[in-house]
Amino acid sequence: MAAFLQWRRFVFFDKEIVREPGENGKNVALPVGISVCDSGRGHIVLGDMDGQIWFLTRSLQLTSFQAYKLRVTHLYQLKQHSILVSVGQDEQGINPLVKVWNLDKKDSGNPLCTRIFPAIPGNKPTEVSCLSVHENLNFMAIGFTDGSVVLTKGDITRDRHSKTLTLHEGNCPITGVAFRQAGKVTHLFVATLEKVQCYTLSVKEYPRLELDTHGCALRCSALTDPSQDSQFIVAGNDCVYLYQPDERGPCFAFEGHKLLAHWHRGYLLLLTRDTKSPNKADFGSRETSPTEKQMLTIYDLDNKFIAYSSSFDDIVDVLAEWGSFYVLTRDGKMFVLQEKDTQTKLEMLFKKNLFVMAINLAKSQHLDNDGLSEIFRQYGDHLYIKGDHDGAIQQYIRTIGKLEPSYVIRKFLDAQRIHNLTAYLQALHRQSLANADHTTLLLNCYTKLKDSSKLEEFIKSSESEVHFDVEIAIKVLRQAGYHTHAVFLAERHMHHEWYLKIQIEDLKNYQEALRYIGRLPFEQAESNMKCYGKTLMHHVPDGTTLLLKGLCTDYNSSQDSSDHESLHKAAVQKASSEEFIPVFANNPRELRAFLEHMIEVDRKSPQGVYDTLLELRLQDWAHEQDPEKKTALQEAALSLLKHDSTVFHKALVLCQMHNFKEGVLYLYEKGNLYQQIMHYHMQNEEYGKVVETCKRHGDKEVCLWEQALGYFARKEEDCKAYISEVLQHIDQNNLMPPLLVVQTLAHNSTATLSVIRDYLINKLQRESLQIEEDERKIRQYREETAHLRAEIQELRTSAKIFQKTKCSMCNSPLELPSVHFLCGHSFHQHCFESYAESEAECPTCTPENRKVMDMLRAQDQKRDLHDHFTRQLRCSNDGFSVVADYFGRGVFNKLTLITDPPGKAAAGSLDADLQRDLLVHTKRNA
Repeated sequence: MAAFLQWRRFVFFDKEIVREPGENGKNVALPVGISVCDSGRGHIVLGDMDGQIWFLTRSLQLTSFQAYKLRVTHLYQLKQHSILVSVGQDEQGINPLVKVWNLDKKDSGNPLCTRIFPAIPGNKPTEVSCLSVHENLNFMAIGFTDGSVVLTKGDITRDRHSKTLTLHEGNCPITGVAFRQAGKVTHLFVATLEKVQCYTLSVKEYPRLELDTHGCALRCSALTDPSQDSQFIVAGNDCVYLYQPDERGPCFAFEGHKLLAHWHRGYLLLLTRDTKSPNKADFGSRETSPTEKQMLTIYDLDNKFIAYSSSFDDIVDVLAEWGSFYVLTRDGKMFVLQEKDTQTKLEMLFKKNLFVMAINLAKSQHLDNDGLSEIFRQYGDHLYIKGDHDGAIQQYIRTIGKLEPSYVIRKFLDAQRIHNLTAYLQALHRQSLANADHTTLLLNCYTKLKDSSKLEEFIKSSESEVHFDVEIAIKVLRQAGYHTHAVFLAERHMHHEWYLKIQIEDLKNYQEALRYIGRLPFEQAESNMKCYGKTLMHHVPDGTTLLLKGLCTDYNSSQDSSDHESLHKAAVQKASSEEFIPVFANNPRELRAFLEHMIEVDRKSPQGVYDTLLELRLQDWAHEQDPEKKTALQEAALSLLKHDSTVFHKALVLCQMHNFKEGVLYLYEKGNLYQQIMHYHMQNEEYGKVVETCKRHGDKEVCLWEQALGYFARKEEDCKAYISEVLQHIDQNNLMPPLLVVQTLAHNSTATLSVIRDYLINKLQRESLQIEEDERKIRQYREETAHLRAEIQELRTSAKIFQKTKCSMCNSPLELPSVHFLCGHSFHQHCFESYAESEAECPTCTPENRKVMDMLRAQDQKRDLHDHFTRQLRCSNDGFSVVADYFGRGVFNKLTLITDPPGKAAAGSLDADLQRDLLVHTKRNA
């Protein structure tokens, strides 16, 4: 029970007398003799003792019509329909009539009366005490002073669509009836002076439930708003009770003799009389003594305060309309109670530091979140100033999402307030409104408080509970030394880089880090091995090598289905083994095993794999002392050199660095570097190898023999045998002029004439034979030339007699017409025309003539090939022969050729053989 004396009083309403429009408007004068009032549908309805019903509009215009002949006793205006139900008298005596008016329809300018019926139950005369109509127009309840209740069920606006029955009978007068609708269930509350009862109208036989054994006076009951789960209010002299259909609810100790009870928009209006002794004999009278004051009080039951309280003189009724309360007094005045706006009421509460009440009021007034947040902020500031930091932080937490967090954080940065700051930051994270700085600050609070349990609860909370920047949290935990918590957070949220960084750099848990990498997807495993591979190789060499082997061949994550989604094996994933070679910088044994595995599994491994493995094997070969092992290492190194992926230049440098003779010679030969092979043997003074190299490769590069001769000629040692062998090959293949041989051997002081005697004798003999042969050919060419010149002269000066008797084509006797050529061939004209390709050429000589002309044209085309000539001259051992050959081709002089083609018909053309011989003669003379 809430005590009346404990409720705070406020003035949330402004009291004014209602005046007519205008600056100097008079007070509104109500009709005289008002007996009953009601409101709704935008007007106030009044009934008087003369039987008239008045309507007061918002513009304060009064209209009326005659509803009854005598007086109006009850009015009920429906809120959802333009239906007015009235009770009054047309004749003297106890004969109340119920009339139903349709305000939207008119009859002679007055509202249309759709139904009239007597109100008394049966034939028993009794007065009506109270009236209530259901908003669905299907129920109407009338209470009587004899304790009976008449229920009209059906369409209340028509006689034939409704039926009337006596629902309740008793001896105690009925003081209040009210309908309550909850879903499809309809209840009727009935109050008397002694009891409160409830009928269920939606169930057959209308079951009744007695709720209480004390009741209330007339007009002292009301029904709360339907939106608030309607309750039936009964205002007794000592308390105000609230009832549900099945039980009694809370009660409030509001003392005083109750004259009137109303409920509107969350407010309970009570009209009380100062005297505490009720006048039971005057039940139906609404009059009070002229000097007696009446107190009108407006209660806010939800927020437990008095919103307004004031005294009035002889109130007729209090009505709610147009957003305000209107107080009608018996002297014809009308007062309006205008409610202050919400902000004004809140400011009044703020001035008195009644923040809790302000919050409740704001909620009941459905203030938006921004307005509520401002109240919470002010309340929090008030508590903070008072030193109630725990209470202040609770209010600040309620501002999250509206108030800038820095406003609160700055107030609680003091170390003594760290618990409050922690609570605020936790709430900030729970609402997913924390940024990286908030997360950092909260974790620092946990670490300073050394509250491991809270810290674990925070980082192990599910994402649906707390949202925070995981990376920032990991950094803070790591910096504070909470490595285990940081590792848990990194693993849970799949921050692989942070997990590995902490495991390796802080916890030194290399085996776990290696296991974790093996569970990662390919791309992440590859990148992390590049980052931490050297460190892991130093501490866990075998496991790291094994992981790298798998990563560079056919990687398959060891992540199981419980930690990751099911994996579907797609294309083969493998990293470049060459990129991981630096990881083995200080682990040659593991590097060798890794590289050998790679070339064994993948024959197309990158070039760097073969080069590095070759270097390792050459190092082992250079330091090995055991002959058998050294031979095995040599074979292994050579096998790598023979592989197609080996790069020539890199391998050659490696072999030279390690003085690997077999490898160097193999690579020289593989690269066709025959001179380098011979120079290598010359540097090592391997004479036999020098000669052997010339024999093997001299046919590919003839200058090797010349270089070998020069090499042996510069040696002061006795190299006669090698020189003889070289000279023999030079002599057989005519590789050097004799004079050059003599000049070369002149540098050797140990070489005597006997060394080259046989060479010189053989050379001179061959030269003599060649000279004799050349002289013979010269004589022959001179004779042929003289003969040709004579023949040419004869052709020029003498007539040509054709004595051929047979055709050169068909070998038949010649017959006219015939064709004769200067070359001596004759043809039948028909044979010539059949076989001749040109009229100016002899068919028999044409093939030979063409060969000669082609040779001449080819020589002419090669005249200007200076680069080719220079290159051939430089590479040849016998430059004179090259020059002579080009002289013969006419490179150095312009030949004047006979332009007339050989075999030209009878027009003085030269014979083809003659021109050929002339060409040969010209070449020889040149």
